[in-house]
Amino acid sequence: MGQEIWATVVNEFSDIPDIATITRITLRLALAALLGGILGYERELRARSAGVRTHMLVAVGAALFVIGPLQSGMPMPDMSRILQGIVQGIGFLGAGAIIVRTTEQTIQGLTTAANIWATAGIGIVVGLGLEATAVLSTLILLIILAAVPRILPITRQADPRD
Repeated sequence: MGQEIWATVVNEFSDIPDIATITRITLRLALAALLGGILGYERELRARSAGVRTHMLVAVGAALFVIGPLQSGMPMPDMSRILQGIVQGIGFLGAGAIIVRTTEQTIQGLTTAANIWATAGIGIVVGLGLEATAVLSTLILLIILAAVPRILPITRQADPRD
């Protein structure tokens, strides 16, 4: 009976059959966490509601939602349903970062929400094994977040007619 239990336990943990697979999974998840953390750090520096941990969790979660089905043998055409679910779910999370202040007639958190959405995209790309694309995307997002406000310093007052 003990051997049967042990065989069942070993079988349940056989989704990582070799060192190459565990290295690949570890690299993808760690890279997703790192890239998400970099984007979250930028938001945290600006004292925004979603910071390092949130962005890391979003990126790793998105990567996991891709890695799992790929490991189980899901065909790539069927992956579109998984990707649709991730994008939709992240939309709800991003909506939570948006605050509408009716007294001041302002909306806050749109950039953070968009950043969360883009971070999920980076996690997806990492999960698919497109690491160079993920790194390049992260650099472009950092340029958008850091440089664009300095290049185009737009301060728009809320217009009550908007």
